[in-house]
Amino acid sequence: MTHRTSQKQILRLLFWETTIKCNLTCAHCRRLESNEATVTDLSTEQARKLIEDLAELGREQHIMPVLVFSGGEPLCRADLFELIDLTRNRGLVPALATNGTMIDPACAGRIAKSGIARVSVSIDGATAEVHDRLRQLPGAFQMAINGIKNLYERKVPFQINITLTKHNAHQLEDAYNLAKSLGAAAVHVFMLVPVGCGQVLAETDMLSPDEYEEKMVEVCRLDSRGEMQLKVTCGPHYERIIRQRGLYRQRANSGSGGHVPGRHGHHGPSKGCLAGLGVLFVGHKGDVFPCGYLPVNCGNIREEKLSTIWFENKNLAIMRDSGKLEGKCGICGYREVCGGCRGRAYAVTGNYMAQEPFCAYIPPEVAH
Repeated sequence: MTHRTSQKQILRLLFWETTIKCNLTCAHCRRLESNEATVTDLSTEQARKLIEDLAELGREQHIMPVLVFSGGEPLCRADLFELIDLTRNRGLVPALATNGTMIDPACAGRIAKSGIARVSVSIDGATAEVHDRLRQLPGAFQMAINGIKNLYERKVPFQINITLTKHNAHQLEDAYNLAKSLGAAAVHVFMLVPVGCGQVLAETDMLSPDEYEEKMVEVCRLDSRGEMQLKVTCGPHYERIIRQRGLYRQRANSGSGGHVPGRHGHHGPSKGCLAGLGVLFVGHKGDVFPCGYLPVNCGNIREEKLSTIWFENKNLAIMRDSGKLEGKCGICGYREVCGGCRGRAYAVTGNYMAQEPFCAYIPPEVAH
């Protein structure tokens, strides 16, 4: 029997793919199915059970998890706000991940009344030309900006998510400044993981290890301004970089960075890759994965309780053991705070415990 009080098994964030349906066809999206697959989305009853199970699991912890309503495009789901109400009423922290294009004034009003802790809007560039190319819809940039302004007018906290590729990496600082000008609470920088549609994009737009390093140093420089929260997702080696540059101590002292709604202000030690450690992803059919970018099926909430999967799944147990990391990740002095991206390791090698293939750092043990 697994010890449920283990700190390594505190579930902080559950991302739920509320529907496979979306009004966009983004080049770097993780989804492969079409809108016709919505018939296999969890029903309202099944979704309510997921929320009840998550709340039960949360009551066994010292914090309640954040439930991120994601997609597809979650605003395409008819019962979305009913399910958000249930989430809030059960003591969970609801958040919304959207492309922003459907947030008109009326929708922004509903979001404001729903008690959503934060909305993340994906902006993949500082200009319409760059964003619309990745989103594959002319006008998508302006529609997203309009949606953000509608949220701002109704005092809904929001963050900007940007996925870095060779196509938009040169606009990182411009995107940061755009987010600041729009009144964003945070910018979350995503490093591309080659899954779903991103597998095709990776052949032409995946940053090299050296380019990743360069961009994360730039993120480090922006983060040091202390103007707003700046977080790197799917770039676990950022935790090494901020320690090498002394920013970690500065960030810890200021209390900036790393805060997620629902963590009650906790700014303790963080880790780069949280797949299966503090994060889970539930697909639109109910399948459970360590994260949205690691297609290792750990069970299905239609067949067993979420807590059973979280505490007892063997794949999740392996990922929680940094001693099982292989290659240079296994001997790296930063393995406890970085861990390498398990999604990229799996995409390249088929082994989720292999070394991070897009990390330029050479541990001293390897160098000598």
